[in-house]
Amino acid sequence: MAPTNSSFVTEFILVGLTDLPDLQLPLFSLFLVMYMVTVLGNLCLVTLIGLNSHLHTPMYFFLFNLSFIDLCYSSVFTPKMLINFTSKKNIISYRGCMTQLYFFCFFAISECYVLTSMAYDCYVAICNPLLYHVAMSPKVCSSLMLGSYLMAFSGAMAHTGGLLRLTFCDANTINHYFCDILPLLQLSCTSTYVNELVVFIVVGIDIIVPSVTIFVSYGFILSSILRISSTEGRSKAFSTCSSHVVALCLFFGSGAFVYLKSSSPKSVDEGKISSVFYTNVVPLMNPFIYSLRNKDIKLGLRRTQSRRVF
Repeated sequence: MAPTNSSFVTEFILVGLTDLPDLQLPLFSLFLVMYMVTVLGNLCLVTLIGLNSHLHTPMYFFLFNLSFIDLCYSSVFTPKMLINFTSKKNIISYRGCMTQLYFFCFFAISECYVLTSMAYDCYVAICNPLLYHVAMSPKVCSSLMLGSYLMAFSGAMAHTGGLLRLTFCDANTINHYFCDILPLLQLSCTSTYVNELVVFIVVGIDIIVPSVTIFVSYGFILSSILRISSTEGRSKAFSTCSSHVVALCLFFGSGAFVYLKSSSPKSVDEGKISSVFYTNVVPLMNPFIYSLRNKDIKLGLRRTQSRRVF
């Protein structure tokens, strides 16, 4: 019996990252280690920020949410990806595919806007330090996070709803390691013009709006830093922003490369490799980027350890 969207396909086959048998076990080991480190790193950050009152500030409020999003985000597709490395036939049900797509879109868009909120937080901290506690009050921070999740919800609904209206006849092999938008569009036996338009508009908004906000914020930040007379002050300001800039480049750069290109088979193959950066590398790197040189995080870790010893 056909599903409610008039699709004849009840399950999909995932090609995976590569079809070379000799690479399956090494890739399984690599991504298993990456996933374990990702979960452990983000879980530690969430726990540290939650347990230490000196970390209950706007900056760490956003970092708490970023770590929570990365934890959920990497768990949407990595466990299935690991299973696929050890399976002969990588099957995912139609409903499972649409569910995976929805949560992937939700957490990816959430991350876009949380990173944008963190850029705004940096701008206020460096450019308007005297008004920081007013401009970044708990109400403002909560509103920014609520707005991030609402944008994520609407974007995920637009992408998933658009794919639910398509018909999939015979082709059910997805040229990817998870249910992504562009590979699914290639399988439809009906017109995907509206879907491609939705992808271009929604992804354009979710990349261009945050990017413009971030560039404007960092334009003011750079201007303020250059006006700082002391070398130590400049170094401290650059150190505050550097970790965030690295995270932004990794996430937005790889995302824009994949989704703002055409949906040709060649671009999907290139995008499959590029997507590893924003699906696996970014959630893995964020805990290290934001904590290795962070004195507050190290202090929180020492306090938590001392509590356990006591």
